[in-house]
Amino acid sequence: MDARNDLFVRWMHLEQKLVERFGKKPDLESILFLIGIQEFGELKDKFSKEQKQDLMHVAVCSLLSQSGYFKFDRFDDDGWPHFEQLKAMPNMTMREQENFIKDHVLLYFEQTGF
Repeated sequence: MDARNDLFVRWMHLEQKLVERFGKKPDLESILFLIGIQEFGELKDKFSKEQKQDLMHVAVCSLLSQSGYFKFDRFDDDGWPHFEQLKAMPNMTMREQENFIKDHVLLYFEQTGF
């Protein structure tokens, strides 16, 4: 089995676990939103559109910190985490970027014991 098929199988298993947990199949953006909330550490009844985008950004920075692209810098006065970029992302196609993020999402969930 090649790496792409392995990623596909692992991703399908994660999606199934999330369906069991939440009752519907989430897309990648929804998963990033969930990770962002987890990393932000505060669940609100409602987030603004800008806050949702910020949560997904927090998720991506958190995920890519696993590979040394970012590192946590600080929390601001409102409790939002901020990251410092340590190195540039490699040039990738959109498909490669999606798989790169998915691989980091899978690692995140493995590390959190989900």
